[in-house]
Amino acid sequence: MFLRLGLTSFGGPVAHIAYFREALVERRRWLTDKAYADLMALCQFLPGPASSQVGMALGLQRAGWGGLFAAWFAFTMPSVLLMVAFAYGVAWAGDLSDAGWIHGLKAAAVAVVAHAVMGMARTMTPDAPRATIAALAAIIVLLVPSPFVLVAAIAVSGLIGLIWLRPPQEQPSEADTFPLRVPKRVAIPCLVAFFALLAGLPVLAAATGNEAASLADTFYRAGALVFGGGHVVLPLLETETVQTGMLEPDVFLAGYGAAQAVPGPLFTFSGFLGASAAGIPGAALAVLAIFLPGGLLVVGCVSFWERLRSNQTARKALLGFNAGVVGVLAAAFYTPVFTAGIIDVGIEALAVAIAAFIALTSWRVPAWAVVLAAGVLGAVVL
Repeated sequence: MFLRLGLTSFGGPVAHIAYFREALVERRRWLTDKAYADLMALCQFLPGPASSQVGMALGLQRAGWGGLFAAWFAFTMPSVLLMVAFAYGVAWAGDLSDAGWIHGLKAAAVAVVAHAVMGMARTMTPDAPRATIAALAAIIVLLVPSPFVLVAAIAVSGLIGLIWLRPPQEQPSEADTFPLRVPKRVAIPCLVAFFALLAGLPVLAAATGNEAASLADTFYRAGALVFGGGHVVLPLLETETVQTGMLEPDVFLAGYGAAQAVPGPLFTFSGFLGASAAGIPGAALAVLAIFLPGGLLVVGCVSFWERLRSNQTARKALLGFNAGVVGVLAAAFYTPVFTAGIIDVGIEALAVAIAAFIALTSWRVPAWAVVLAAGVLGAVVL
């Protein structure tokens, strides 16, 4: 299932919320909309790639440590392999940004995100106060387009929920829980390891001058210090690779363009950078280093988060957080999803998006099939 998501989740980090919801909530019913929104709110607050962290948490819950690794590997590896291959064939691949199939995939992302906004709004914002919080979060994100503002908008939504919303009368149903208990003897060492590596890798790299240690330090810090994931990590990686002389600016920009055209998390751009700097071993080290901090934080925090959800005061804040997530997703539907997928392409892309939306909502075609069909259609008409 996560391999299918890794092959078809186009559209960028926020669009992944929609793809995951369609696959995990609507089709497989592994968790409810409320549980999914709560988990997504946690991962938005943690540094690292939020969609990958949701997958890690679900993999851990469903199948233990092997499930965590399998979910991460399946969702991540398709785009890693594409980015590494691109690193070895930059001159041959050329500019992919105007390819018709790419436009078709972006149009499909418009349909998938629109479907997710509608579904989550019905569940997460059923009354005027929560709809107002969602609208406020969307307005903030649209007026001040910054990944840090995105996290702040969700935080403000939780604060408003804490002050304004009434606590729910009923206790969370069994279906709305996320039953994952990580023992403290595991969770706390993971949190300690997160901070120890963040502090220790720069010291190790400086003391030894070892290229592998330096590469690990560069990508670990990128994964550990970036909130919101996706595009937020790119300026930091540019500073660490181009401005230090590790890569030429043209190579970095070529890889950045390719990263927009592949499915899966944008953190897999690290595979391109690692391969460009140090071949296949560099790619493997860069990918592991950039995803490791997010994984350590998920394991360290998820069980504490689940306990917090049962607190009456915390549940008021969670209602606000969930409304904020809906607002952020609604803002992302306009930009970058709709602007890049429709406005920048033309009316033909809107026709593809409408067809994809009807297939997804009325005919109940799986998202992966809609995405593939839209890519083929885009190659023909866009």
